[in-house]
Amino acid sequence: MSLDVTRAEPHPHEACRRLEHARTSRLAQLRALDETERSPDDHLLSAQKTAMERVLEEIEEAFTRIDEGTYGLCVGCGKPVPAERLEILPYTGHCVACRRRVA
Repeated sequence: MSLDVTRAEPHPHEACRRLEHARTSRLAQLRALDETERSPDDHLLSAQKTAMERVLEEIEEAFTRIDEGTYGLCVGCGKPVPAERLEILPYTGHCVACRRRVA
């Protein structure tokens, strides 16, 4: 008996829900960073802010992929991104192998 279970394609409604949650969380984190008092040479907070802004860009790109019908497909190789990866990083546009090549 095989336990191989093929996961279904990500449902657009569920993907949108996850992306909205990720966007709301990142916006709250960005606001908190903006409200944090810091010195002009505080590079850590600057790096955190830049990282949050990049994730927000990735979230918007994921919404675009949903609209285009390509959400869940790797933008590098075109193969499906594993559902487990999309559950953890709903805004990812790459499978693990392609992300390693890009990073």
